[in-house]
Amino acid sequence: MKKLRYIVLMLSLLLATSASVQAQEASATEAGEVNVNELVFGHIGDAYEWHIATIGGKTLSIPLPVIVHSSTGWHVFSSSRLEEGEYEGLYIARGGAYDGKIVERNAAGEEVRPLDISITKNVLGLFINSAVLLIILMSCVRWYKKHPVEQGAPKGGVGMIEALVLMIYEDVIKGCIGEDYKRYAPYLLTAFFFVLVNNLMGLIPIFPGGANVTGNIAITLVLAFCTFVLTNLYGSKEYWKEIFWPDVPTWLKAPVPMMPLIEFFGIFTKPFALMIRLFANIMAGHAAILSLIAIIFITVKAGPVINGSMTFVAVVFGIFMDALEILVAFIQAYVFTMLSAVFIGLSRVKGHAKETKRDKNRKKYNHFKFEELC
Repeated sequence: MKKLRYIVLMLSLLLATSASVQAQEASATEAGEVNVNELVFGHIGDAYEWHIATIGGKTLSIPLPVIVHSSTGWHVFSSSRLEEGEYEGLYIARGGAYDGKIVERNAAGEEVRPLDISITKNVLGLFINSAVLLIILMSCVRWYKKHPVEQGAPKGGVGMIEALVLMIYEDVIKGCIGEDYKRYAPYLLTAFFFVLVNNLMGLIPIFPGGANVTGNIAITLVLAFCTFVLTNLYGSKEYWKEIFWPDVPTWLKAPVPMMPLIEFFGIFTKPFALMIRLFANIMAGHAAILSLIAIIFITVKAGPVINGSMTFVAVVFGIFMDALEILVAFIQAYVFTMLSAVFIGLSRVKGHAKETKRDKNRKKYNHFKFEELC
């Protein structure tokens, strides 16, 4: 019961903190109207500063470094310079195709994007989450160096990490890939813990959490591309044979290569599905929680009774969604790793050994002996 109380208390604190942040944002909207789209996508999207809170009409945020190469050369400055408007010919676009991005105007007066390698909120979140992952894993390494195997299995956090590593290594990697699994174990284990830590850190609504890293399609694109490269770079001859000359009736392969075309496009649809699955699930989870919190401010004008009841419903469902998102964070990391291992395992398929003349004669001899016995 104590553990259950701790879990409920933690989720309540997380939701309360998130609700306070959203309330501060909502108070800044015009005439008390809440723009739900701006509220949701403003918090799950990327930004050039890390917004923490709004207290007494003053915004508390962490400015981040802006690094761009425009038509006038390189520019490196703090994002706080852009709060007042244009700085060194650069400004943040409001609306249009480049909404929320740094732009400049060309000779024709049109908005164009410079080369932008700024440290945005998601980039900083990626660095922080990677550092957290390294600290966790290196602490486990330090524990194993100080404690020999004879002392028994580890407990606590180290024991949990060991259980996760063994589960992914034995059940997923070894089970899905087969005899050549050791080559791919480092990448798949790294991908699992990378996705898991980023998912969990994204659920914490206050700094240094809250960055929607795995809900950014650029991150999931790179992860899916890594799986794509490993799958096809080390694919066996039988794997490529099944793509360009699959074991189907000849009329499906020639003169119109219908099945080879389908198999060839399958090379790209598999990593595409990996990318979209992770991105959509994490994005939808964040959007659902923020939308529930937005109900509190949408019903303000409906009166204290309706607003109070809807606030209670939003808080209860918000706690439930927070708990569900913790489960989803693990499931999505597991599914991404498992599907990557399955795709890699399919690319390592080996052809059947050709039957020799001696094997055929042996089969005939055994057949004749069987008939004599009958």
